[in-house]
Amino acid sequence: MTHILAIDQGTTSSRAIVFGPDMKPGASAQQEFTQHFPASGWVEHDPRDLWATVQATCKSAMEKAGLGASDIAAIGITNQRETTVIWDAETGAPLHNAIVWQDRRTAKMCEGLRADGFGDQVTEITGLLLDPYFSATKVKWILDQYEGSRARAAAGKLLFGTVDSFLIWHMTGRTAHVTDATNAARTMLYDIHKGAWSSEMCAMLGIPMNMLPEVRDCASDFGVTDMLGGETPIYGVAGDQQAATIGQACFEPGMLKSTYGTGCFALLNTGAAPVTSNNRLLTTVAYQLDGTPTYALEGSIFIAGAVVQWLRDGLGIIGTASETQALAEKGRGEVTLVPAFTGLGAPYWNPDCRGAVYGLTRDTNPADMARAALESIGFQTRDLWEAMRADWPDGDEAVLRVDGGLSANDWAMQFLSDILGAPVDRPQGLETTALGAAWLAGMRAGVYPDQQGFAATWAREARFDPKMSEDERAEGYARWQRAVAATQSV
Repeated sequence: MTHILAIDQGTTSSRAIVFGPDMKPGASAQQEFTQHFPASGWVEHDPRDLWATVQATCKSAMEKAGLGASDIAAIGITNQRETTVIWDAETGAPLHNAIVWQDRRTAKMCEGLRADGFGDQVTEITGLLLDPYFSATKVKWILDQYEGSRARAAAGKLLFGTVDSFLIWHMTGRTAHVTDATNAARTMLYDIHKGAWSSEMCAMLGIPMNMLPEVRDCASDFGVTDMLGGETPIYGVAGDQQAATIGQACFEPGMLKSTYGTGCFALLNTGAAPVTSNNRLLTTVAYQLDGTPTYALEGSIFIAGAVVQWLRDGLGIIGTASETQALAEKGRGEVTLVPAFTGLGAPYWNPDCRGAVYGLTRDTNPADMARAALESIGFQTRDLWEAMRADWPDGDEAVLRVDGGLSANDWAMQFLSDILGAPVDRPQGLETTALGAAWLAGMRAGVYPDQQGFAATWAREARFDPKMSEDERAEGYARWQRAVAATQSV
């Protein structure tokens, strides 16, 4: 048994990837599922779709690899974070559709709790901001909809979990109700200082603690499944952004990774002690091994790669995302685009402002717009960079490790390095999220190296060093800051 099966259950699709003894990805399968939008700002998944697509993709990936259960040493799982499922403890039937992390239906509930003075308490206990993004108010909303549900939950007849918990419960024949510390830390119900569920948070929201899963290390025994045709242990679990942090081997304090997909998520390893942000970043668990948590500061950008999709689908000035690199090289850098299409994320957390373009003239052309779009990603990352450096000054010499689809764009990565004034490293393999889950499982199973050995295997494909002068960097960032201020004032 020398292979590892990684399950990557995401927001729009489920994937399964077989990793070999060399920790390289091999056969894989991917399957999309239906997104449900029952009202404006509401996003749901049918939990049965999540389970069905995981089963189907695992079977397909195994068949493509020509492997059986006896070849798989362990399974690792990474998942969309914060998405909330409540299900019947006997039948497995969902009480309600899964409420997705993007869902904003509990915004007024959060406003009310904030007005009642709970905002500081939430941050002190959980490291998070009081926001609909996280699981807790989603749980309360579901329980509020069904009469008698709290009594059932208190009696252990209803279970709550993030997607990892729901999958593991099914995978283990409805026996293991567990999660890991990284997913627990995103629920707004977990005390990141005590490493336990918070009775204060549960009481505030009327959530029976009997419905919460047991919290374990990221590399732990999460149960055994016969889903592959034989008994296979589940040994690794981490939320997707934490799994990417692990996959990038960001194990030392000061190491920083940024994942560029539809949005962007940057995590800075701050070591054994949680750092409270004074700049509206999140304090979270980066990973937990051998009972010891390692903490991180996290910043979220809502629109990163999605701005390139907008150039293609909204404006029609490109046919494929790859065209932006050649176009940006011709752009003049006179246009500033603030892509607040769904508001601004960290460190602004302004959900109400909308996108804006500044500096338009009669001769503004597609190349200028393409450059402005890619620059906006670098500028937003600089915002996070500045907030992180203010919260954790020891990070002055940080090197940014990047992954995700947009990280393949050389122009964007060079501008990112220029505007940060710091090196940007792109790894040889961009499949970092699934790799993080695979390594956790493989390390626990004894087929992959320990933390130090895994870190030594990280290999750089390209390094981008800053070439921009300090004056040009300062002028460009000041232009961006003026544009953001103007956008928020409208």
